[in-house]
Amino acid sequence: MPSSFTCLAIVFIACAMTIVAGKEYQVGGAVGWRIPAANETELYNVWASRRRFHIGDTLRFRYTDSVVIVEKYGFFHCDASQPIVYYNTGDTLVNLDKLGAFYFISGSEQRCNKGQKMIVNVTAARYHPPTIASAPNYDPYHDAVAPAPSQGSGPSTSLDTGLAVSVSASTMAYVVALAGLGLCLVQP
Repeated sequence: MPSSFTCLAIVFIACAMTIVAGKEYQVGGAVGWRIPAANETELYNVWASRRRFHIGDTLRFRYTDSVVIVEKYGFFHCDASQPIVYYNTGDTLVNLDKLGAFYFISGSEQRCNKGQKMIVNVTAARYHPPTIASAPNYDPYHDAVAPAPSQGSGPSTSLDTGLAVSVSASTMAYVVALAGLGLCLVQP
């Protein structure tokens, strides 16, 4: 029979699994980290504002210049002289490990002034409650016929696989938590 400690450990592990189910974002999508065109100086802030970032998510920067994490002052003044972190490898993965704003700028003041900068706001860990399938509608007066599989359709692809990974990890965490609670309830 499991001890109380074992039960708590299982529940803790299940909770931790939902927190670490992060998602990787390619900064700027296909264009990457570059100087925006003159008419799109807010390119990266618009890109960031259309996404919800959570603790455990990561940002992938692909670039030819540099990426600098700075304080708020450095962001608004394009000042990279006191960086929190400075990257110049051309391909950088940044872990979003705390709540609040992250300020990213180019290490080049000229590039930053042209819009190569971005604020990312990180919120609390995502929560995906388990989905419960509803019972199919049963009509005894009509025979249900399953639709035939479509011909010529290839495997489906997802442009946003991070969400699928996150949901699967969350679902697995709930299964582990329920199994652990079940074990705890069975003990005398």
